Amino acid sequence: MSEQTPAKLADLEEALLFLDAGGDAEAWLCRDTGVVHWHCDDADDFEPLPDDIDDAERYVALPSKHDLDLGKPLALEFARTQLPDCYEQVYAMFSHRSAYARFKDLLDRHDSLDTWHQWETEQSRQALREWCADNNITLAE
Repeated sequence: MSEQTPAKLADLEEALLFLDAGGDAEAWLCRDTGVVHWHCDDADDFEPLPDDIDDAERYVALPSKHDLDLGKPLALEFARTQLPDCYEQVYAMFSHRSAYARFKDLLDRHDSLDTWHQWETEQSRQALREWCADNNITLAE
């Protein structure tokens, strides 16, 4: 394998949001170039995928928020550490549909929505850094 071009954290964050949007979204990082390749069956506005996208030595599929435990576990950790008096309520929310809408309403009522967004971003970046380390991917800092 040739020398890797470091991946940009901002590109990985953007891919994480893309993958979290739902549908049949997929994204891969080219280890050689550091470029993220996107695909979604529901959209035609992406560049064609490279013919060798299945080459695991060259490309690695990017993780979703679910893959990185950035969904329910992250919300529960935030509630436990930042809003401990609301933890049981948040825990109960996540056993029903539309949990995130109710969670964000609760955050808004407690003037914690901005704090949540900042904390979620920091935790997502840390999870992506760890994922890169686990996958021998160099990050451009």
